[in-house]
Amino acid sequence: MESLVRGGTRWRRFAVVMVPSVAATAAVGIAIAQGALAASFSVSGQQFKVTAEHLDGTGFEQYGALDVQHGGKYIPVAVSAFTDATINGLCQSVVVPTPIGDVTLKLTAGKDPKKPVVAHNLYIDLDQLDADAEFQNINIGVAAGDSHKGPGIKDKDATDPGSFAQEADRAILDGVHQTAWATSAGTFKLAGLSLGVKKGSGAGVECY
Repeated sequence: MESLVRGGTRWRRFAVVMVPSVAATAAVGIAIAQGALAASFSVSGQQFKVTAEHLDGTGFEQYGALDVQHGGKYIPVAVSAFTDATINGLCQSVVVPTPIGDVTLKLTAGKDPKKPVVAHNLYIDLDQLDADAEFQNINIGVAAGDSHKGPGIKDKDATDPGSFAQEADRAILDGVHQTAWATSAGTFKLAGLSLGVKKGSGAGVECY
């Protein structure tokens, strides 16, 4: 996705990635200083906000990487990956500046506790996460290339395989608030999907 250019309403650029974005709260070291990384994963020029009431994920791993923003700016991120995840109370929002002011696209899903959002091989490139977290059988300080509990490294060109990483059999997060640059998944199911566009931004319009 390209960055929005003021002066026209670029609705085709007003896209939202329809998968949940979550991550663990344990520390992640990004080994950029160990050598130049070819950051081949391109992201838009905008962050998006995500909240989730509850996430239960199996096959968790987290490692440092570099994304490249449209225009060439490098962005250090923590990539959180789950082999399988279920999410209750998902909200995701992105704000786009337009000639008539900020416009927010907001997505919600999984409000019914019996019908959560379901994702397989989920990757989230994030730079901020707040949540209450529980990890089961966690290993902290493994090399990124040696982690075997999750779905594996998404983009080896943007990640030092010998850098700091962590993994766990299971990660449970409550009260998730985060900002992210990109998400991707092999498959996902959004039960009770609701998608709306509103003028404005901030509390009451965005997810938080």
